[in-house]
Amino acid sequence: MGFKAKARKHKADSGNESDVEKKTAAKEGEISCGIKSCDGYADKSFGGRSLSIDNAIDVWGDGGYSERKGRVRVCKSCYRKWKKDNKSEDTY
Repeated sequence: MGFKAKARKHKADSGNESDVEKKTAAKEGEISCGIKSCDGYADKSFGGRSLSIDNAIDVWGDGGYSERKGRVRVCKSCYRKWKKDNKSEDTY
């Protein structure tokens, strides 16, 4: 019997942690997406990004976003939409 098997055996004997399952709560975002028609979160842990205002105007128009410190925070799905729209443009 290896050391991990012994640890599991003694952990089961105590009975405290085997009966109680730790449940992880769904993570709640702090920074909402800057696009007005979106309800997602732009937190970095959720894959959120920050776009310049010029890039946001190209896709969502003048009034379709809210800015924060000169940038527009977008969620992962909005960033993918922006990325797909600008894929064919050459910006070198």
